[in-house]
Amino acid sequence: MIRISDVDGIPADFGPTAVTIGKFDGVHAGHRAIIRQLKAVAAERDLKSVVVTFDRNPLSVVAPQVCPDSLVSLEQKLDLLEQTGVDACLVLRFDTEFAAQSPEDFIRGILVEDLDARAVLVGEDFRFGHKGRGDVALLREAAPTYGFEVMIIDDVAPLGERRVSSTWIRELLSHGDVARATELLGHAPAVRGVVVHGAKRGRELGFPTANLSPEAQGLIPADGVYAGHLVVDGHRYPAAVSVGNNPTFDGVPQKQVEAYALDQDLDLYDRVVDVEFVERIRGMVAFAGIEPLIEQMTDDVTQARRILG
Repeated sequence: MIRISDVDGIPADFGPTAVTIGKFDGVHAGHRAIIRQLKAVAAERDLKSVVVTFDRNPLSVVAPQVCPDSLVSLEQKLDLLEQTGVDACLVLRFDTEFAAQSPEDFIRGILVEDLDARAVLVGEDFRFGHKGRGDVALLREAAPTYGFEVMIIDDVAPLGERRVSSTWIRELLSHGDVARATELLGHAPAVRGVVVHGAKRGRELGFPTANLSPEAQGLIPADGVYAGHLVVDGHRYPAAVSVGNNPTFDGVPQKQVEAYALDQDLDLYDRVVDVEFVERIRGMVAFAGIEPLIEQMTDDVTQARRILG
């Protein structure tokens, strides 16, 4: 996948294209269904398949008071989009200047002049341009003039339930339901960060952990202990993962993510790793002393082994 960080970076000979546009937060099952349709249209018409997305949630600029936390960072989103096999991703910088752009300028400039779009795939409720003034009707009105076709994409709803959305996935993660979130995402929820030095209590207790920096990327699920994977340079190690402030000890920062790679002794300090969440084992609790904690941690590891097979 070609990663294009600005319209000026679009190759001169790129296109014609089939394009879809959106936040693509989490690159969930609904997004993947859209991209499958995009790729099918592109293949049928000998077009390049292009995802147009933004460097941040547009709400962070136009309505920051209601902007939710992102499921993934931009870097994670691009990695997930690359896995779909799309030809290119254009990342637009969403700032106040961009937010003020008229819908007509967006169509003429980005879709037509920059991307040479011949097919534009969007949802029925798609809005764009200054104050969301652009909609599907405006796209359809412009289509004959500029030579592209507007194609409407249906929402993805699992087994008649509510449609798959980033909002639903956030709700699941806030309750620690990473297994259901995985179903909706089409991949395990994950956080990415640099491994930093901790208090080394895990090593002293017989469970050395990789502690992620507080600046980790990705939405961290509810406090608790999870079965998951520690991913290092493409290698996935089964792991027991702790999320929270470790209430048995004082002075531990909130939402600390620690991963104990089963049967491994890895030196990961200052390296960037991913921690994937597969299933929640239990919530976070305080223990009366070290012995009960070690006993519970031993059981957590046993449960993680069972879940991960």
